[in-house]
Amino acid sequence: MVPVNRHRIWQLLADAGLVAVAWYLAFQLRFDAEVSRPYERLFERTILPVVALKLVVFVAFGFYNRWWRYVSTRDMWAAARGVTVASLVVLPAIYLWNPVPGFRVPAGVVAIDWLLLLALVAGSRLLARTVFERPGPGEIVARGREVIVVGAGDAGQLVIREMHRNRALGYSPIGLLDDDPRKKNLRVHGVRVLGTTAELPRLLREHRPDELLIAMPSASGEARQRIVNVARDEGVPVKTLPGLHELISGDAALAGQIRPVEVEDVLGREPVEVDLAALASYLAGETVLVTGAGGSIGAELCRQIARLGPQRLVLVEQAETALFEIERELVDERGFTAAHPVIADIGNRVKARRIFEKYRPGVVFHAAAYKHVPLMEANPVESVRNNVLATKVMADVASEFGARRFVLVSTDKALNPRAVYGQCKTLCEWVIEAFGHRGDVETRFVAVRFGNVLGSAGSVINIFRRQIARGGPLTVTHPDMTRYFMTIPEAVSLIVQAGAIGGRGEIFVLDMGEPVRILDLARNMIRLSGKEPERDIAIEFVGARAGEKLHEQLWGEGETVVETPHPKIRSARRPPVDAAWLEEELAELERLVEDGDTLGVVARLARIVNAPRRAATASETSTVR
Repeated sequence: MVPVNRHRIWQLLADAGLVAVAWYLAFQLRFDAEVSRPYERLFERTILPVVALKLVVFVAFGFYNRWWRYVSTRDMWAAARGVTVASLVVLPAIYLWNPVPGFRVPAGVVAIDWLLLLALVAGSRLLARTVFERPGPGEIVARGREVIVVGAGDAGQLVIREMHRNRALGYSPIGLLDDDPRKKNLRVHGVRVLGTTAELPRLLREHRPDELLIAMPSASGEARQRIVNVARDEGVPVKTLPGLHELISGDAALAGQIRPVEVEDVLGREPVEVDLAALASYLAGETVLVTGAGGSIGAELCRQIARLGPQRLVLVEQAETALFEIERELVDERGFTAAHPVIADIGNRVKARRIFEKYRPGVVFHAAAYKHVPLMEANPVESVRNNVLATKVMADVASEFGARRFVLVSTDKALNPRAVYGQCKTLCEWVIEAFGHRGDVETRFVAVRFGNVLGSAGSVINIFRRQIARGGPLTVTHPDMTRYFMTIPEAVSLIVQAGAIGGRGEIFVLDMGEPVRILDLARNMIRLSGKEPERDIAIEFVGARAGEKLHEQLWGEGETVVETPHPKIRSARRPPVDAAWLEEELAELERLVEDGDTLGVVARLARIVNAPRRAATASETSTVR
């Protein structure tokens, strides 16, 4: 704290000198350096009061709450207002005081003083910033890596300014690129716009930067991929600023988030536009419960919901460490103190009822599930217990305690499932449909179906990263295998949005874009690591694992695709399942699970899912509102 106070004192003394100089020069200029004796006495008797009054105004306007080295355009306008008000305060004070009878301060002195002081105050601050930002002796080249910044928009301007201001970053910007041809040859903080990204190969050869930085947070993955390809061909390393979701949720300074380009950057699509007003309307002031709060999807749900102003957020999770980490992140890092961590197995009906009785949640996001396909194939009893039966328990309890909305996180593996995991998620969707179409239930039940999320626990991205770090080989199941991919923040924002859309028993499907071939993904990740596939790191084909499909689907047979108010969300409409029939089948499954009958569980599960779908009769759904 002491250095900050000393800094303010020096600023105050500097401004005192500037005020005195301006007042002196105003008299000299007004009288052409021939100030008569009465006006000399007027100057001598007013200079100290003028300095004191103006400094008081400067303090009131917060002049000394800012460091001159970080002065901005907004600060300059604040300085102009402060100088103007100070002059307006001094003028009537001196006129009322009348220190030299018969001689008033000429209007010309006041006007010249205002102009001079404005120039001196603004100029001193700009000079301070220039001195701090300019390279030291011999640092024109040596002070940092030369970098060309792609993107002359707001993000590009901010990062250029931060590079100038903070030499510890180790960057010297030598040029900008922007696809708006009107910006060519313009300068942003002294750095010239060299051309468009179409000219990137030529510009890289001409300027030979040490690095290329992509400063376009809203750029599509395809656009980033083109830039990365060109830079790789020219042998120039590429870094990037995070995407919009990372920037919104991150707390670090913009330039501090510069990082190497990752596969998530080049696979991502256009950023999803979320109707925050609609989301806030159904979550603000509400008690929200998230199951599986420590998982990849559950934790991101908690982060995004916390920003929408819920009254409290109940975090339900079995894994102690994961629950501790997300609760500490919300409270310590994000300042959200209304987080209530609960360690619980939501398949335990008694525990689930106690949670609902205590917190009375109005909105439930059910993200808890076992999800790894091979593990579920090897442990079918636990898959049914934790995925199917726990979902049934949560739906029962949520409807019993009158929750307004219930959102199930589902998966594309629920369609035409071959594996135990996919079959379990199919039954979870049926449970939601059955509850959603019951006329005696007030809760609005919906499910949200999507594919793989980039960077989630156990995802192929993380597996490939570890294999690349070890030097390979990368293990790919099949050369033609494809998967849909979406970033975790993007998927979660759409899940929350789907909850706002509403519906009763609807299955919402997220727009996953085009499927990605896993072999192409592996090659891309190897290249992004600075190596070449097959030459530096081998790729091996190991065959599909138990229950894996070559290609995933987002729409099932007999489903009608219906548009929703959100362009990235569609509804899969189909006749609701016969609730009575489903109840009987689930009761039998539960009996087999309690008996630990693995073969019986697998056989019954397959029979239920593969049997002709039992649709509810018209009379069963006629009372649905």
